[in-house]
Amino acid sequence: MRLRGRKNAREELQRQTDLVVLEPQRWRGRWREFFGNDRPIHLEIGMGKGKFISEMCVRHPDINFIGLDIYDELLRRCSEKIRALREAGAGPADNVALARGNAEYLEMMFADGELERIYLNFSDPWPKKKHAKRRLTHPRFLLKYKRVLGPRGEIHFKTDSALLFEYSLNSFSDAGIRMRNITLDLHRDGIREDLVMTEYEMRFVGLGQPIYRLEAVVGEEALREHEEEVGRRLVEALKRGGAKEPPPRAD
Repeated sequence: MRLRGRKNAREELQRQTDLVVLEPQRWRGRWREFFGNDRPIHLEIGMGKGKFISEMCVRHPDINFIGLDIYDELLRRCSEKIRALREAGAGPADNVALARGNAEYLEMMFADGELERIYLNFSDPWPKKKHAKRRLTHPRFLLKYKRVLGPRGEIHFKTDSALLFEYSLNSFSDAGIRMRNITLDLHRDGIREDLVMTEYEMRFVGLGQPIYRLEAVVGEEALREHEEEVGRRLVEALKRGGAKEPPPRAD
């Protein structure tokens, strides 16, 4: 990414200790201490200009959000969005942090089981085969996510790249990770108002490009809830179809 930014971006960030974390490894295992509460923590890896994370923390005040990126300028732009929301009285007050870091070192920034959800929004597809290890859904990254995600852990993934989506479906499947809500055209029937869009997403949808999305269920508790929900839907479908619920197994 070629990004022009202010020359004093780092200095601006250093003054925002209530919002910006330039050395996230210092908070490993202590992020709830940073936020001052024990609410679930959701992480967006590669937050771009911050539209997604800044809107999510307003919509969900009961969740702590962390936006992770390696570029000072993107951290600065996102901090401006959040400051503007605060000044307008729209929030967020205390449930968001912006961290400067690289997903390569995720385990150095977050302890085992410290996160509840990871968002991967329009990550670089790295289309060349020789760069496959850099894709954020490569098996080596999935191992990192499994480590830092807790019992309710999930990964929510969106992309405009059919190549990356196909690769990711296989990657999650090969890792034995269950997937749900898989779609090849997220906004086919109209904009999904229940989901926050990113800057990239708004542009792609405006161009008529399909958005691919899935949710990966990682944690044991999340997986159990998913399976229970699938079972409930199956029973409801059988009842609507006039079929009887199968008797319980004797064994």
